[in-house]
Amino acid sequence: MEVLSSALVEVPQGGEITMSGPIVECVPNFSEGTDTARVEAIIAAMRVDGVRLLDWSMDADHNRSVVTVAGDPKAVVEAAVRGAGKAVELIDLTTQHGAHPRIGAADVIPFVPVKGIKLEQCALLARQAGLEIWKRYGVPIYFYEAAASRPDRVNLEDVRRGQFEGLKEVVKKDPARRPDLGGPELHPTGGASAVGARKFLVAYNIYFNSFDVAVVRAIAREIRASSGGLKGVKAMGVLVHGRAQLSMNITDFEVTPISQVYSKAAGLAARYKAAITEGEVIGLIPEAACERESEWMRQLVRFDAETKILERRLERPLSWPED
Repeated sequence: MEVLSSALVEVPQGGEITMSGPIVECVPNFSEGTDTARVEAIIAAMRVDGVRLLDWSMDADHNRSVVTVAGDPKAVVEAAVRGAGKAVELIDLTTQHGAHPRIGAADVIPFVPVKGIKLEQCALLARQAGLEIWKRYGVPIYFYEAAASRPDRVNLEDVRRGQFEGLKEVVKKDPARRPDLGGPELHPTGGASAVGARKFLVAYNIYFNSFDVAVVRAIAREIRASSGGLKGVKAMGVLVHGRAQLSMNITDFEVTPISQVYSKAAGLAARYKAAITEGEVIGLIPEAACERESEWMRQLVRFDAETKILERRLERPLSWPED
C-alpha cells in the first residue's frame, strides 16, 4: 500500500468548476433513506468550493441515499470526507435496517473519472480520502475496485460480506477480514467505509407485475456476473412496496449495454410467467449509456434528460441544502 501524505486536503477557492480542467465525480452511498433532514444535513456538510451537487435521492425501502457530486479532484475528496464524517455523526447502524446490504454509515464512496483524469489517479484520490476519514473520524477503511490493495477486495460484495452485524464480529477473529486502514474493530455505530475508484456505474432497477420475491431472486441469480450471467452486472431481488424489484448495478455499459440487460431480464421473466412493468435509473447516467429508441428507456419512470444525464447536470447543478 502506498504511503499517503497526512496533510489535510487543500481545497481550491472559488465556487466554479473549470470545465477545461480535470473533473472527478464522487457518488457516496449513505445508510439513511427515511429522514430527509438527516440526509440534507449530510449533503450540506459536503459543500466545498469547487464542487457541484449534481443529484441526490432517498430510498426508504433500501434505507439508503445516493449523492452525486463532481468537480476539482482535491475539492471532491474533501467533500466526500466531510460527508462521511457527518454521516457517522448522524447514523447509528445498531438501529438502522433496510433491504440494502451495508457495512457503514457512509457505506460506499467511489471516485469516478469524468474529464482530464484517469482511473489510476482516481484510485490515489480514494486512498487519500480513506486516510482522511480514518484520521478525522476513526472510521476504518476498506479499499475496493481500482483502489483495492488486495485481489480479494476488488469486488464490493466480497468486502461487504456479512454486513455490519457480521463483519463487526468476524474482524475480531479473522485477520484476513480486517480493514485496510484502522481497526481492527469497526466504529461502534458508524461501521466501516468502502472507498474506491471505478468507471461509470449505472444503477438500474426493474419492477415486475408480481409480488413473488422468489421469482425476482431467481432472475437476479441468472443475470448477475458472479453466477455466470452478464459481464459487469450485479443484481439482487427485493420486495419494494409490495412489488418484486430487480435491483442492478451495471458496471461497464460499454461491454454490456443496458438494452442487453433488459432483454435478458424480460426473457427470464417470461419463463416465470411475469412481465416487466417499469424501470428506473437511480442517480445519473452518462450520455453514452443512453439508447434513445430502446424499450428499456421507454419504460423508465420519472426520467428527465435535463436532470438525469450527467453531462447536462454538470452545466446546471442543484442548489446545496442549507446547513
